[in-house]
Amino acid sequence: MGGGGCTPRKEHMHEIYKRAQDAAGHIRQRSPNAPAIGIILGSGLGNFANRVQEQVSIPYSEIPHFPQSTVVGHSGKLILGHIHGVPVAVMQGRVHAYEGYTMPEVTFPTRVLGLLGCRTLIVTNAAGGIRPDLPQGGLVAISDHINLTGMNAAVGPNEPRFGVATGSGQRFFDMSNAYSPALRNLAQQEAARRNIGLPEGVYLAVLGPSYETPAEIRAFRTLGADLVGMSTVHEVIVARHMGLQVLGLSLVTNLAAGVLDQPINHEEVMQMGLQAEADFTSLLEALIPQIKAETAQHHA
Repeated sequence: MGGGGCTPRKEHMHEIYKRAQDAAGHIRQRSPNAPAIGIILGSGLGNFANRVQEQVSIPYSEIPHFPQSTVVGHSGKLILGHIHGVPVAVMQGRVHAYEGYTMPEVTFPTRVLGLLGCRTLIVTNAAGGIRPDLPQGGLVAISDHINLTGMNAAVGPNEPRFGVATGSGQRFFDMSNAYSPALRNLAQQEAARRNIGLPEGVYLAVLGPSYETPAEIRAFRTLGADLVGMSTVHEVIVARHMGLQVLGLSLVTNLAAGVLDQPINHEEVMQMGLQAEADFTSLLEALIPQIKAETAQHHA
């Protein structure tokens, strides 16, 4: 790959598409079922993958070109199988730009999920709560996001082939409803049936890996952010470029810096994930058949 001067490296995006096709082809050889829904599990939420039936587990290290998770709580496996008869692909862990990965590498798994046939992406994460009424251990449906990472996953020459299956892939694409209102409504109705609180909120993404300062949190609150984290937004940008519907769920694992007079640590994040696991697992498991039906109607 290369290019002189200031000319965009068109072959670079062509190469990413080719690598994503290679990865998808390898996964199809391991599991013939085309997943309808892709699920990315965040810190402390990886045990949901145990709910997948007839599962085929593929370590990321065995998938061509796939980036490797380096963060505690991200085991680094792709699980394929069914939940209530719906074919799914579950990512047990993700990679982040703060690990040293480029944006194309961070979003490569999302590209592969789209090429495998996923028409819906469920993104989950551990987040710091900025809004005071969001309790630790609670789940929040993401209604929108603010990208303050200083990057955008769609930078570079456009590769429209990523969106061919859905009639998407444009250079400039809409993010008005990046997080599907219909899917969010389904999630909130199911949460209410289960007596699980599921307020909605705006997720603000920073680059990390340092946690935010109290002054930054005050600024983020002024901007209208309810949650803060170090992932998700670029996966969602790429998913929307490919025409996928998105449901975002955050687990509030800690209150953001300055909300309480105490330091923040990753161990607390992991522990809170374990405590919320039962609610998270039951909600997501019940939602998957409903999401499949809703997405089928959307693409009809």
